[in-house]
Amino acid sequence: MADGPWAGWLSWTDTVPGTFLDSAIGTSYSRSDAAGKATVMLESRPSHANRLGALHGGFLAGFADHAYFAALAAMGRPEQAAAVTVDLSMQYCGSGKIGPHLCAEIELLRETGRLMFLRLTISQDDELIAASTATVRKASVAK
Repeated sequence: MADGPWAGWLSWTDTVPGTFLDSAIGTSYSRSDAAGKATVMLESRPSHANRLGALHGGFLAGFADHAYFAALAAMGRPEQAAAVTVDLSMQYCGSGKIGPHLCAEIELLRETGRLMFLRLTISQDDELIAASTATVRKASVAK
C-alpha cells in the first residue's frame, strides 16, 4: 500500500528496472471500491508527450494495458499479473495534457475459465480522453 497522498491505494511499479513498465509508464496507484471495478491513477510526465505536447497515443495504449492488470490486482487478483493480453482496442476521444493525473476506470465485464473481458475509460480533469476494451488470457494458478 502507498502512503502520503496515495495512502490507501495499491502502488504498482515493475520490480525489474529498465523494463517498459518501469521506464515508459511509471508507478500507478489503484483501488477497488466495488466488485469487478477498480480505479487506476497515474501521474502524467513530460516523457509521455508526443511532439505536439499532448499525451502520445502509444503511451495511452500502454497505460490502458497496464491499467487492466493494476485493476485486477486491486480487485484481489494479483496472480493475474502473469496473464497476457489477447487483444486490446483503443478509441481516442480527446487530447490529454502533461501534468494532470490520468484516471482509468476499469470494469471486469465477464470471466470464463480461461478469459477475462474488460473495458475502461481514461479521463483527465473529468474529461474523457480515451476508451478501451481488452481480452486477457488468465494466468495458470497452481493448486
